[in-house]
Amino acid sequence: MSDASQAISKLLYEARKPNHRVYQIVDGADPDWATRCADWLVNLSPLADLLGGKPVRSELTYMLVSLDKELTREPPAQAWEDFYAEKLIAHFSPAMQSCRA
Repeated sequence: MSDASQAISKLLYEARKPNHRVYQIVDGADPDWATRCADWLVNLSPLADLLGGKPVRSELTYMLVSLDKELTREPPAQAWEDFYAEKLIAHFSPAMQSCRA
């Protein structure tokens, strides 16, 4: 894993902590977890620095939901946060590069 991928993996792991609190409050039913997580990642974390630009929150929300579905269908051999980090870098980094060009 690259340094950026490892750092994003740590951010994702950290972002799950508030979600676990919400799960406890709502007894496990939290259909909007990805929006809350994306908001934290975009507005309160160094994700933009790691990706080379600030992702649009709605696109990040979409990616989190898509990755959750992919992970549920076919669990990867690696930890979920490593899987997400690599996929997010692959998705957002090329777009961020073209925005700076």
